[in-house]
Amino acid sequence: MQKQDHIGFVNRYSAIKNGVFIPRYYEPEVSKRLGALRRSHELISIGSLVDKKYLQVASGHEVGKMAYGTGEIPFVRTSDISNWEIKADPKQGVSEEVFTKFSKKQDVKEDDIFFVRDGTYLVGQSCIVTRYDLPCLFQSHILRFRLSEHAPFNRHLLLAMLNSAVVKLQIRSVQFTADIIDTVGNRYLEIQLPVPKQTQQQNDIANATANVIETRTKLREIIRKIPLFTQGIIRDMQQPVPERLNRVDDEEGNRGFRFDYRNIAGSIFLPKYYNPIIESELRELALTHELISISDLVKGKVLSWATGIEIGKMAYGTGPIPFIRTSDISNWELKADPKQSVSEEIYLQYEAKQDVKPDDIFIVRDGTYLVGTSCILTKHDTRILYCGGLYKFRVNRQDKLDSYLFLALLNTPIVRRQMRAKQFTRDIIDTLGKRIFEVILPIPKDARICREIAETARKTVETRVSLRIQTKKIALDVEGLVSVPDEVKELVEPI
Repeated sequence: MQKQDHIGFVNRYSAIKNGVFIPRYYEPEVSKRLGALRRSHELISIGSLVDKKYLQVASGHEVGKMAYGTGEIPFVRTSDISNWEIKADPKQGVSEEVFTKFSKKQDVKEDDIFFVRDGTYLVGQSCIVTRYDLPCLFQSHILRFRLSEHAPFNRHLLLAMLNSAVVKLQIRSVQFTADIIDTVGNRYLEIQLPVPKQTQQQNDIANATANVIETRTKLREIIRKIPLFTQGIIRDMQQPVPERLNRVDDEEGNRGFRFDYRNIAGSIFLPKYYNPIIESELRELALTHELISISDLVKGKVLSWATGIEIGKMAYGTGPIPFIRTSDISNWELKADPKQSVSEEIYLQYEAKQDVKPDDIFIVRDGTYLVGTSCILTKHDTRILYCGGLYKFRVNRQDKLDSYLFLALLNTPIVRRQMRAKQFTRDIIDTLGKRIFEVILPIPKDARICREIAETARKTVETRVSLRIQTKKIALDVEGLVSVPDEVKELVEPI
């Protein structure tokens, strides 16, 4: 009999479900994997959990673009979920008024699980909501899962199962295009969760997941504080993050300001480029910080830089090598499952040209809300290619500037505000262009503080990355696997 796999297979007309004629909906690998798990796992559909009231499911709302930026309460979107967590700085915030309008309908609580239902490459991403993520609202493309007290397993085991290879396979097979966006629609109810029959295995997976989530979340909060400490907004790392960190009083110049025509630079007539509040803050920082531009650091050969490449969409999915794009950066690190990958042949073609090393720093150059986002690479992240929308910076003189101090400086509020002010629209996309070299970095004059910042940032990032790698093992442990089986490698994203 001819081999039945995703390359080609026969399916009886009588087996067609709900008028669905999409081949991948019936891929044999899915049923084979589920069948192989029946001896060691109980297969429970999400739909049956809902029917038995073990699981409550709700979707978010669209608050409208006019609500974006009206306040600091996070509006969580699909791109804000990665590595089993929510970004520390979701790109959109809403006002108390907008939050009040939707909060009762959404009713987000600690320990809820967010699951991305719509969004092409992001479909299937999931995370647990922690106390640090509240209050928040979430968009309509996200589902909120909440387990009851009587559910047959807890939230941590559920999160691990949602990220297992067999569930990822199912998500891929039931995904379809609605209008211009991919979605699983209500087909998420069909997904079979592989619940280990052995209680000890369940407990081990749940405990490991809980430890990863709790530790990474605490370290994520340190990531939020490091730039504030660097700029002197907080006195030490034990001090809480100010509630109104980004609020700007209208009286300070937002409504309008005078500017001498003679000071116009490079024929730039964008008011935000000359924001007087930024200039005022930099003058104040000069008392405690050394102010130096990225351009001067490059000229002094402390920094070197490069940009990425565009390999073309035809190369996507041709192999296992991650192709890092602007959306693959979150909380100072790369996503565990970048959405595009390329072949070994393509990687070897560009490897020397891209020259990626540990401690290199990526900064998003192009991409509207993502512009200015940055991360640092570790020894686990160097076998990659990266896109043209990213800058790669390398510190050549660690005695002059530690790489992790540079990362902290790039994320200080004053630097992020400068990047926002210098951002402009080119064709149909926002970019920093070469204006990134104009950005002024506030380096603390106290060398002891600089060392503390660098050491704390390094330890925090390296620990979080090691835990991120552990999530891959947890996802495999759900099925009792050591590695992803060959028959599903081509169908499931690297996990």
